[in-house]
Amino acid sequence: MTDELARIGDDNSLLVLDDDGPFRQRLGRAMEKRGFAPVLAESVAEGLAAIRSSPPAYAVIDLRLEDGNGLDVVEALRELRPDCRVVVLTGYGAIATAVAAVKIGATDYLSKPADADDVEKALLSPDGDKPPPPENPMSADRVRWEHIQRVFELCDRNVSETARRLNMHRRTLQRILAKRSPR
Repeated sequence: MTDELARIGDDNSLLVLDDDGPFRQRLGRAMEKRGFAPVLAESVAEGLAAIRSSPPAYAVIDLRLEDGNGLDVVEALRELRPDCRVVVLTGYGAIATAVAAVKIGATDYLSKPADADDVEKALLSPDGDKPPPPENPMSADRVRWEHIQRVFELCDRNVSETARRLNMHRRTLQRILAKRSPR
């Protein structure tokens, strides 16, 4: 048995739940190469069905899915398998959602784009270990852009309401939304 498989343990089952198809496939292949046995799902309904048929030892769950919230799957998984190590991923990182994810039982919380190495470290880190600082943190411009996008989505993509909540002129917000995301 290799060192990596020893760290994973006997049960290497992994649920990868994300509605971004290419990302889900890439992450599934990368985690398989690292010794996990991934099951891929793209919706809350598929995720719930997968955990009910065979609760995995590990899970990587996207927060925002087409048909609901990934935290619903985390809660159901915690009921079925309390020892499961769960990492919550999201493209819309916020302190409130990170706290909610950890409160209901997530082991860690990562912002996208997270690579397979980050996911593996989070899944296999010993309990109580503080995560190391990110190798390539988001720039201040990217954090601002992510925040604006998150508020825009929370306002059901209503530009006027988003501008009001961000205390920003509507035209300024429209210019920001029209640009590509910063690195």
